[in-house]
Amino acid sequence: MIDVAFAAMGTGIDAWCPNPECAGGLRRWFEEIEEVCSRFRPSSELSRVNRSSASPVVVSDLLADVMSAADRIRSLTDGLVDAGVGASVTAWGYDRSFDQGLGLHAVPAPVSAPDWALSGRRLSRSPSTSLDLGGVAKGWTCDRAVEQGLATVVSAGGDIRSTDPETIVSVLDPWDEIAVRLHLGVGALATSSTSRRRWKAGDREVCHLIDPRTMTPIETPILSATVIARSALEAEAGAKAVLFRGEDGLAWAADTNWVDAAVVVWSDGSVYATPGIEVAA
Repeated sequence: MIDVAFAAMGTGIDAWCPNPECAGGLRRWFEEIEEVCSRFRPSSELSRVNRSSASPVVVSDLLADVMSAADRIRSLTDGLVDAGVGASVTAWGYDRSFDQGLGLHAVPAPVSAPDWALSGRRLSRSPSTSLDLGGVAKGWTCDRAVEQGLATVVSAGGDIRSTDPETIVSVLDPWDEIAVRLHLGVGALATSSTSRRRWKAGDREVCHLIDPRTMTPIETPILSATVIARSALEAEAGAKAVLFRGEDGLAWAADTNWVDAAVVVWSDGSVYATPGIEVAA
């Protein structure tokens, strides 16, 4: 196995690949998806779609696949994880890569709720709806990389897909201390946090996660949520849904059949988990 590390999708990619050919294929795979799905690249297909006033618009097979995954996740989370919140993400100041520095002088005007639909390759959306595929694309790309045999384990900024029964993941709290070590094995894990990407909008401190119910950055007593599921796409969506649900997040995770386990770090640093979670020594 080859240990591979590189930057893509605004984060770090770490993977175990069977050979150099697979390692090269993995890099090319992430680059291909970023060129289609990045909202920070003006040349990407997603950026061109967001700039277009046409509706419906016919998208590529690849973008249709990712949008189909986003549609499925929207349904699984009862609308809480919605790729259509891009206009609000931008309005609140996250209009460029985080490393370029973010900030607004004032709280922005309200943005309309997302309204979009996908039928095959035909994407329809309201004039005010803009798409942000960041989290969905990361999880989906990890899943496909492993399913294509490019790697046995792939992590994209904490979204992890594994086919290695021995995989153990250390979940860090917002202070970079180990909150818990989990035996992942064959499966997927993702962590979503409100404490990593924060900036000021007027006199309000905000994070990058937009609640589609209010179209504003979420406010939650949970600092980070980690979910184990069958796929990185589902784990990514589950972690965000736990954050959005706040105090009811863990109970929702425990009752949701596509979520295998969940861990949260509370605002006071306390760590809580769903029953039966497999903690590593």
